[in-house]
Amino acid sequence: MKIRNNFANAGINGVWAPIEELTVADWSRTITTNLTGTFLTIKYAVTHLKQRGGSIIVTSSVNGTRVFSNTGATAYSTTKAGQVAMTKMLAVELAPYNVRVNVICPGATETEISENTQQRDVEQVKFPVQYPKGRIPLGDGKPATAEQVGQLALFLASDAASQITGTEVWIDGGSSLITG
Repeated sequence: MKIRNNFANAGINGVWAPIEELTVADWSRTITTNLTGTFLTIKYAVTHLKQRGGSIIVTSSVNGTRVFSNTGATAYSTTKAGQVAMTKMLAVELAPYNVRVNVICPGATETEISENTQQRDVEQVKFPVQYPKGRIPLGDGKPATAEQVGQLALFLASDAASQITGTEVWIDGGSSLITG
């Protein structure tokens, strides 16, 4: 097998709810899918990557890394922060094998992830915030597209990023700078 790149890109939003309403099952499902899934994706590719060098790219989120205003997203944000920590630890561990490890942190992106999000009573813990000029400063206020996130992943996997490792790259049109 000739693996040169590994992309840990799957995840769910899971249940967003006040902490006392978040069940252990809700928590476990999100942790297992997002954090354990990332771990397993990398674990089983790393032996091959160590032989040839290459890159690992993890998709995290602005939630848990730069934005903390989405109250109720405790399990989700915890997994996303954990993915960033995992990326940095592995960047150091795998550098001697010429394996780069980076993490993409998208903000609002046109995907179907909201279809697997269940929000329960988040209005009870929501902190009221108003942004008079919109949520996304760059790009006429439009969210990123999945293609734009994919282009970033291709760049990080390419030789053009040969000296980039252990780095978080936010792709959110600057929204996390005003909502965090």
